[in-house]
Amino acid sequence: MSDNIEQEDEAFAEATLVQAIENQLENGEPAAAQAVYNKLTLVGYEREEILELMALVLAHEVDAMLRDDRPFDGAWYEQALRALPTLPEEN
Repeated sequence: MSDNIEQEDEAFAEATLVQAIENQLENGEPAAAQAVYNKLTLVGYEREEILELMALVLAHEVDAMLRDDRPFDGAWYEQALRALPTLPEEN
């Protein structure tokens, strides 16, 4: 696969994850999403940075789901969101 196509795929995946986070904030589900957004805003993070951090947590959980062939772990996801700006460690 060419580098250009890989970059386009990565940009699309990131945009999709950020959109999912925006949907979570808009819908108030999970409630932790808005709480974490507010916390990070208060300590000086910009909206774009916050969405990227939250999207990285979502990507980590999606990767784990696919790797381990298991359902979405909402409890882990909320815990990982609340730990931001510290990102979850790679397995």
